[in-house]
Amino acid sequence: MRLLIVLILIVVGLGLYRGWFRFTSNTSADKPTVTVTVDKDKIQQDKNEAQKKVQDLKQK
Repeated sequence: MRLLIVLILIVVGLGLYRGWFRFTSNTSADKPTVTVTVDKDKIQQDKNEAQKKVQDLKQK
């Protein structure tokens, strides 16, 4: 269970650092809201770059 929590925290931290998602809040309404925006294109781009680097390492 602790391992799962650690993995989730790593993914969240990495995602925030890499710009995969962001949190925004709206406090002007009667009820404050928090919105999570996921940048799927950025995730795909980073995935493709990582795959290229792994393939380059395999070739060397």
